[in-house]
Amino acid sequence: MAVSIIRYSCAALAAAGLLAAALPTLAATTNPPGTSMEKKTVSLDTIRRQEQALQFTSFDNDAALAIGNRIVEMAKADKVAVTVDVTVNRNPLFFHAMAGTSPNNADWIRRKSNLVNRTGRASFFTHLQAIERGQDYDNLPTFDPKDYAAHGGSFPIVVKGTGQIGTITVSGLAGVDDHAIVVRWLKRYRNADEIAIWLAARQAYL
Repeated sequence: MAVSIIRYSCAALAAAGLLAAALPTLAATTNPPGTSMEKKTVSLDTIRRQEQALQFTSFDNDAALAIGNRIVEMAKADKVAVTVDVTVNRNPLFFHAMAGTSPNNADWIRRKSNLVNRTGRASFFTHLQAIERGQDYDNLPTFDPKDYAAHGGSFPIVVKGTGQIGTITVSGLAGVDDHAIVVRWLKRYRNADEIAIWLAARQAYL
């Protein structure tokens, strides 16, 4: 995958460095969203930092394909089954359901991504915010549970200077782990991209 597909700003790279110790660990589980595993300790501030750091300066169909394929590869390596969706401007650019998933996972993706498109926040942020406020995250005011799911796994695609253009969504694990697999890939890409930026800058002075 060419690292030139996506470029993070230097400020975002620095901010993302704060995330390493805070990212939740991906558990090898096929528990559905809504299990007690979603109560793992992850702070709202951590997710705010993730949202701020893991933004893009450009995004296209090739980026969506690369992201989707890499998440599937990671899931295979972890021996878990997930369904992955990358949608931009309501247009599904990548969708893959691994063996062991079901149509139910596609519906979770629809409802979680609907929530992100409406709130502009990661679906796990809304989930944790509801818990912090003592609310029932499955029955939030003005969010019909038939169309919205406040469980982790959907992350906004935000392009600097443009705003949110889509979502990256995973379903098949507990919500915290669906969220983690998306963020873990973006963090790995960020690290690879940071090296590429450094090498390009170094080459310019040779």
